[in-house]
Amino acid sequence: MNKPWGLFRSLFALAPVLVLVPLVSYRLHYSLPSPATSPTDPVTGFPQISESKILGYAKYLSEDIGYRTVGTKEHALAEAWLLKEAQLIAQRCPKDLECEVWRQSGSGSHRFDMMGKRLYKTYRDLSNIIVRVSNGTDAGKAHAILVNAHLDSTLPSPGAADDALSCGVMLEAFRVLTQTPGWSPHHSIIFLFNNAEESLQDGSHLYSTQDPSASSVRAVINLEAAGTTGPEMLFQATSEQMINAYSRVPRPFGTIMANEVFSSGILLSDTDFRQFEEYLNVTGLDMAIVSNSYLYHMRKDLVENVEPGVAQHMADNTLALLRYLTSPESPLPSLDTGYTKPQTVFFSFFGLFFRYSFQTARITYFVFFIASLGFVKLTYIDPAPALKKGRTMWQEQLRGMAAVIAAPIGALFGANTVAYIMTKILNKGMSWFSVELSCLVLYLPPALAGALASQLLFGRIREVTIFTSLLLLQSYLAFTLQMIGYGSAAMFYLCALPLGVSLLLNQISALDPEEIHLWTYAISQLVPLMNGTQLCAGLFDVFVPLTGRIGSDAPSEYIIASMTALVGAYSYPNVVAFAHRFNRRTLVRSVLLLSVFSSVAILVFKEREVFDEMHQKRLFIIHMENITTSENHLLIGSADAAPGYESIANVVTEGFAGEGVTAVIPVIDENNRDWDVLYPFSQFLAPYKISLPIVPQYEAAQASAAPASIKITAVNDVFDKVAGTRKLTLKIDHPEVIWTALAFDAHVLEWTLDKNPPNEHARHHVKEASFYGVDTWSFDLVYKIPPSTPESPSSHLLKIHFSGIKEKAMWPGKKSEKDKGGRAMALFEDLDDYVDKKFGGTVDVLLMGCLGGVVTV
Repeated sequence: MNKPWGLFRSLFALAPVLVLVPLVSYRLHYSLPSPATSPTDPVTGFPQISESKILGYAKYLSEDIGYRTVGTKEHALAEAWLLKEAQLIAQRCPKDLECEVWRQSGSGSHRFDMMGKRLYKTYRDLSNIIVRVSNGTDAGKAHAILVNAHLDSTLPSPGAADDALSCGVMLEAFRVLTQTPGWSPHHSIIFLFNNAEESLQDGSHLYSTQDPSASSVRAVINLEAAGTTGPEMLFQATSEQMINAYSRVPRPFGTIMANEVFSSGILLSDTDFRQFEEYLNVTGLDMAIVSNSYLYHMRKDLVENVEPGVAQHMADNTLALLRYLTSPESPLPSLDTGYTKPQTVFFSFFGLFFRYSFQTARITYFVFFIASLGFVKLTYIDPAPALKKGRTMWQEQLRGMAAVIAAPIGALFGANTVAYIMTKILNKGMSWFSVELSCLVLYLPPALAGALASQLLFGRIREVTIFTSLLLLQSYLAFTLQMIGYGSAAMFYLCALPLGVSLLLNQISALDPEEIHLWTYAISQLVPLMNGTQLCAGLFDVFVPLTGRIGSDAPSEYIIASMTALVGAYSYPNVVAFAHRFNRRTLVRSVLLLSVFSSVAILVFKEREVFDEMHQKRLFIIHMENITTSENHLLIGSADAAPGYESIANVVTEGFAGEGVTAVIPVIDENNRDWDVLYPFSQFLAPYKISLPIVPQYEAAQASAAPASIKITAVNDVFDKVAGTRKLTLKIDHPEVIWTALAFDAHVLEWTLDKNPPNEHARHHVKEASFYGVDTWSFDLVYKIPPSTPESPSSHLLKIHFSGIKEKAMWPGKKSEKDKGGRAMALFEDLDDYVDKKFGGTVDVLLMGCLGGVVTV
């Protein structure tokens, strides 16, 4: 047996694999197509998807029109513009096609549970723009593919990527398809430009429950964005037919792991797809741009920050799907009677798309596991008696498995120890926030140190035993997880397969069966490194920016530290075998060296600022005018666990509340009515409440303000003493106020919001969204009256807390109409500039002027 190379010589020999493979994989992971600028192909003369046109649409919506919050004038302007654009394209529709464009309008209500909270939504006179393309026959309209994007943007964002870009993609797909000579759809396409997603999916609910064309929809393609860079990702696919359809796109990008993670609900995120599933019972694909989600729902969601090629990628894939799903080979007619959940493993691998059934996976993984057992049995050689110490072959393998399992546990311990130091000792949590992969620099060294240190507990184990134990463990996990229904088990199979192949080749070529060649490491590491790189990029793209909006109590540091440790363990599974290739002294030195490196990283990250101008802190500020008590307050909220929030609140207090005023920390719970306009997201905010003095310069601005108000009355009021119930209609008038919210306690027996109110006395939250200029809504209810007491003679009355956003008092969305926003906008103009200068542009502030109060009816 040849003497093995030393540690550093071995690492140098493996460097091309350990370093170059992740770098190349990372580059390929984010590859995008070259954007097309011309609307026609210069070679064929046929129409083609033009990213330039898509970005032009998105820029007009997000910058020329601006903040398109449901209920605002800008929202109405955007709808009118989009209707005109759709009609212009439809006018060029050839004679053998039928292009129909219509505006749907309606009112409705729906229950919307979110973040573990129960909520009721109601909307009045909201609308959608609908385009249907067909061959004009009844048969051609019988089965349709629905493509959806939302026209509105959320409160603090101009919404270039989310979701104006997707609207531009749909307009381009509409143009290219209808102007392509010879194209005729066997089945129809319905383009739904829904006008109210950000108000909790009211537009998609309106379409699903009220438009006649909805009954013809057999499948849905939903286009969304939570970021501005990188390929559009498939993160929900709900049937085998639609997975098969997706396999035909030119640039597939999605895995079953993303599908299973999203469907688990761990991300606390949702899309319009939910309404189509619930009310139309259809299958489909949910696709979104997810990279660089720092700008998600922020002011800088602008076209200038959208990476070139992003729109082209989404549009090319969407167009390919539409061509296939409208062809005679389309599965749409087979979906007429419903669909079943997919039993398909799928994943993209650098532009290639792989898929196979769960049944194939179970058989393949089982056969591979049995083959692995046989391989280990046939190739096992008893060690010398002194090394064997009375252990059988399988006892030796179990000992190796214990060492393999100990490594990720040690990695978790090492990484989370550093997380504890950063948060509890140094108070420098989230120092990695502004660069997604920088957390690898902070947490990979302690994770690796922990993994290696765990091996000191086992003594020397034969290198070949670690390899075979790893093979058995990974093949077992692949088979077992697949048997219980997790398609993500493929991740373990894709690691085990090259490991088995490399061990077989090593066995054939080695002069000494005990010897493990370095090329065995190289071959067995290729796929885990490529997979691990994609996994790492995908996870950190989503979860690192997400820590900026998941709440101040979320253990962000430990989440990222744990992810780093586990991704590292997955990507470098042969670390354990490598640790046993050398003597104990080398292992101890390696742990010490990594600990030193980790200490240096801690010192470096301790000096880093969490936020910068392109990776900002989200700050929520409400100017609340209580029209019941005539008090004014500033409400400040933060949605992250980064240090320094208290100092920001103090700076705002000192600058705008005057001497002697301190910020109060109220309790955020079901009964906190201050933040009801943002409920239930408000439950994740860390709040401050500041009493505002009367400042002449701001009070003077109130004289020119639009006359906003909220009035709640009870009509059709019937008090039934015998039954112990009260029946009434609550009428809410809210001129110049949008997104009104009510909260009250009652035992509701029935109402017009849904058919199944809770059968108990409970807290109810009702939120409204309506079209611009619609300022009245109502709902009927019957509730049980509690017994009256001397202390509570009016117990049959309802005490209602109400609030809403003044339509002219949102900064910077209403900056052009600031004179109509009253004292809130006058204060916001100064406050926004003050915060920007104080914190160097590292804070993005959502500024809303609200009305609130309480009434008993």
